[in-house]
Amino acid sequence: MSDTTATLRHQIDSATELQGVVRTMRALAASSISQYEQSVLALADYRRAVTLSLGACLRPLGAAVSTLREEKATAADSLGAIVFGSDQGLVGQFNEIIADYAVAALRALPGKRTVWAVGERVRARLEDAGVAVAGAYAVPGSVEAIARLVDRLQLDTETQRSQPEQARIHVFYNQPQPGAQFRPVAQRLLPLDAQWLAALLAQRWPTRNPPQVIGDGTATLRALIREHLFISLFSACAESLASENASRLAAMERADKNIDELLDSLRSRFHSERQSAIDEELFDVTAGYEALSQAGTADGGL
Repeated sequence: MSDTTATLRHQIDSATELQGVVRTMRALAASSISQYEQSVLALADYRRAVTLSLGACLRPLGAAVSTLREEKATAADSLGAIVFGSDQGLVGQFNEIIADYAVAALRALPGKRTVWAVGERVRARLEDAGVAVAGAYAVPGSVEAIARLVDRLQLDTETQRSQPEQARIHVFYNQPQPGAQFRPVAQRLLPLDAQWLAALLAQRWPTRNPPQVIGDGTATLRALIREHLFISLFSACAESLASENASRLAAMERADKNIDELLDSLRSRFHSERQSAIDEELFDVTAGYEALSQAGTADGGL
């Protein structure tokens, strides 16, 4: 077998091994998408309970809350932004899309910016775009780790909200879409949206016995707002992770297809080269046999 066929055999073996790795990563990504999407769905009942409780606490203040209007932000206001990305590669344009979306949105918002990045790759992308990142966090590796990250984010954002200026908190992340797709979205966490509050007050309590807030209503209201923020951040992180794995799944499917095409080409070349080598060996054997036959005939003729 020639050096060419040996080289092709080595390339085929390497491509086959790489395809095995790619298919394993594709299976893990597909499994992870379901895991993170299920975690968001599991929050639905708790979100509803917190929302109803917020309405119960705010209802005694209905007149004051209903008169709230959106206040325009000024350059003196404090603006906090949390951008969710990824730590790992092989996710296509996942980090570029959310970073570019966040940068464009932040440029349109007035205020002194403080930006936190979840994911090393999106942090680098933001800094390349000229955005100073005040804090960076590792992307959670499981659903269980999301809560710990959200606790840290809440502590840091609460530090900013303790400043005298009006604090606004925005979150940017990729949201899953049907067909293993995603799109960048933004959500304002604070201050609470006036229209959302009005709709909250308009909801009826699901039972005939309306609840009563026992003890300090202000403390209860703050605790519920904190839980509302926790749920919002948890959902944003989980949806970002689902989108990351959807992007990785699409990248692995493209890679798997490309490797299949490469293997078809390599195998075709290998078979062609091997057939050529066999033909050459047969030709040499035939030529040698004919030469020996001719030599024997010549000796007999003498």
